[in-house]
Amino acid sequence: MQQMRPFSITAPGFAGLNTQDAPVDMDGSFALDATNCVIDKFGRVGARKGWTLTNTTNVDLGTAKIEAIGELVQGNGALTIIAAGNNKLFRLSGGTLVTLAYGGGGSAPTITANNWQMAVINSVLVLFQVGHDPLVYDPAVSTVQFKRISEVVGYTGTVPLGNCAISAFGRIWTAGTTADKNTVTWSDTLTYNKWTAGTSGSLNLHGVWPQGGDTVIALGQHNGNLIIFGTKQVLIYSGPTDPSSMALSDSISSTGCAGRDTVRNTAEDLIFLSPTGVRSLSRTIQEKSASIDNISRNVNDDILVYLINEASVDTIKSVYSPVDSFYLLTFANSQVTYCFDMRSALPDGSARVTTWSLVPSAYCYSLTKNLYMGVPSGLAVYGGYLDNSVTYRMTYFSSWLDFGDPVRTSILKKIIMTIFGVAGQDIVYKWGFDYNTNVDSQTEVLGSETLPAEYNIAQYGITEYTGGTLVQSVAMNTTGAGKVIQVGIECQLDNFPISVQRVDIYTKDGRY
Repeated sequence: MQQMRPFSITAPGFAGLNTQDAPVDMDGSFALDATNCVIDKFGRVGARKGWTLTNTTNVDLGTAKIEAIGELVQGNGALTIIAAGNNKLFRLSGGTLVTLAYGGGGSAPTITANNWQMAVINSVLVLFQVGHDPLVYDPAVSTVQFKRISEVVGYTGTVPLGNCAISAFGRIWTAGTTADKNTVTWSDTLTYNKWTAGTSGSLNLHGVWPQGGDTVIALGQHNGNLIIFGTKQVLIYSGPTDPSSMALSDSISSTGCAGRDTVRNTAEDLIFLSPTGVRSLSRTIQEKSASIDNISRNVNDDILVYLINEASVDTIKSVYSPVDSFYLLTFANSQVTYCFDMRSALPDGSARVTTWSLVPSAYCYSLTKNLYMGVPSGLAVYGGYLDNSVTYRMTYFSSWLDFGDPVRTSILKKIIMTIFGVAGQDIVYKWGFDYNTNVDSQTEVLGSETLPAEYNIAQYGITEYTGGTLVQSVAMNTTGAGKVIQVGIECQLDNFPISVQRVDIYTKDGRY
């Protein structure tokens, strides 16, 4: 009798999604579907967490979305979350969103959009968006009011009505007004209301762009340098702690930035969405190559389609979470979020990627280690395994596997999946053949027994997998045959975690 041939995927989905390469001969560690998944710290493909609304209903916000979030860090360590939605500003206080009132003493500013970029300097929060008066929230003056920067005592010069603004090197930097998108302006040292005299100043970039005319779309800082992002090029200025002597130290003419809110500092790098994919600034500078520094290489065509389909770059949002070690990139119009695992790169330099159906309208990573998200009716915190009490579906499908003999038909006899989960979970196991979308499936319920010593080791006895989490191998006798085989699972997340540790496939050889 012919013996069964075993084939194992020891780290299913470890390399993340790959929709870029042809599915033929793709490595088994890639996935062709990883929806509502992350790559966890042990290299397993598993479910993302959900979210919980932090606040009760606010009548001024109603069901509108929060579209911008910032965190004010004061000198005494106090933290305050400020959010924007429905053309109003709010402060999160306990479980309540408090509407901020105008306190400038004159006519209130007209706010027609919520695309604020927020920055912190000297225990105050400033807010900029194009076509609007720049605003300031200073809790030392009032915890429930905001005013124009131009209304602050000691204001000098003219603050630009810029669209991008950052706090770096002891001052506020801004650019991107309606009339001038080629000038970067900065405030005096440790101030936000002095835009003339002292060490304040401006830099006109006409003639500086290496490939000719461009416009400033975002600002950033990295390794002690001021980074100026154009739409097609990037300028790097050294010495910004003394702007009078800072100098152009490098430029990148191969790519630019596709959205202000896609620029995020990680522990060691600066990540941004370019017109040709998601980029690493450090690798772009080092390699000067648009292919080597592309961390979205394995999903790049999809990313570019979503970028083209986005009605406005203002609705493309991102965040970096050092706790979760991921960079999230959300396309609101296409209703998809890409999750880039930033722990370590694949051999080609790209990041491991999964997708989410969760599409927040804003992000902010807090010093409290909370990841805040903008959602309809308020602010959410990332955590748990329900989307505000609603279940959501995780899906994982492997690449197509030919077992090293693509011309021979393999008869599928058995699939064994090693799963981390909670007893009582319904899991739908699926398999298909020869690139056919019609698949077979079998639903199994995780039992209450854990695996013996092979998996019952200390590294899984941590907080993330306590509280009834078990490790179990589920065996299924299967039918069907084909030259290539794909396996996967689907699971409705109902307040429990789940991840896939291993897949063992047993086949018998069929005919050539």
